[in-house]
Amino acid sequence: MASRCELLLICVLSLLFAVSYSKTLKRDVKALNEIKASLGWRVVYSWVGDDPCGDGDLPPWSGVTCSTQGDYRVVTELEVYAVSIVGPFPIAVTNLLDLTRLDLHNNKLTGPIPPQIGRLKRLKVLYLRWNKLQDVIPPEIGELKRLTHLYLSFNSFKGEIPKELAALPELRYLYLQENRLIGRIPAELGTLQNLRHLDAGNNHLVGTIRELIRFDGSFPSLRNLYLNNNYLSGGIPAQLSNLTSLEIVYLSYNKFIGNIPFAIAHIPKLTFLYLDHNQFTGRIPDAFYKHPFLKEMYIEGNMFKSGVNPIGTHKVLEVSDADFAVW
Repeated sequence: MASRCELLLICVLSLLFAVSYSKTLKRDVKALNEIKASLGWRVVYSWVGDDPCGDGDLPPWSGVTCSTQGDYRVVTELEVYAVSIVGPFPIAVTNLLDLTRLDLHNNKLTGPIPPQIGRLKRLKVLYLRWNKLQDVIPPEIGELKRLTHLYLSFNSFKGEIPKELAALPELRYLYLQENRLIGRIPAELGTLQNLRHLDAGNNHLVGTIRELIRFDGSFPSLRNLYLNNNYLSGGIPAQLSNLTSLEIVYLSYNKFIGNIPFAIAHIPKLTFLYLDHNQFTGRIPDAFYKHPFLKEMYIEGNMFKSGVNPIGTHKVLEVSDADFAVW
């Protein structure tokens, strides 16, 4: 029995020794030092030593998470946010091929996301909101097959939403609001089986909801649909009621017309419905006022017949990032 315990202890100590003294992959050391050389003092002052995963008595660099793979340590997470990084997207990041999480939000990054972003095949979370990024959203993001969270909001992206985003089978949260995007939202996004949250508000998008949900079985898991402050037109099709997981529908400040279909009142968990500042007409079916979950329905700025009333007290609806925490 003693010999077994001794053998187990030896194995554990050997494993700890291997982890403690495993070397960081040269590729990652080179990439992080290139990033270090390009960043401002707010980051550099806390990045001490040459090894981002820690060396001897030196801890890993702030915001850098590493893990051991075989005989080497690799960088799996990079979180450098709210430190006023100025300049272009650091292209050396795309050499960190084992990254699962990249968080550079709330900085002052400018220019495009490089197409080399498609190299990060293990990436699950890409968090770039609140920067000054420009140009088009690179279609190469569609190569990140493990991506679950994509935050590109509050930048200056232009052009159309790439239909290649529909090639992300694990995508759950897609934030595109507050950019300069034009054209139609690709109906192909409706094929994303796991997508729960789509926010394309505050852009320059056109088209109709009918076009967006034209594929059978569109958006089977979608809970939150934010299309506010665009140039969308047409009516609300009754087929929207086929999106039975919807809880929030935010259509304010567009150019929608027509009556509100009775069928929408039968979306079982509908909680917030924002219709304000469009060109809707007619009456709102009584079923909306009897809906068991509907807390708010805002209707001002339309052409409804007299006697149509809102539900609840309107306030600007913001969903915090904490609601979608990933780790």
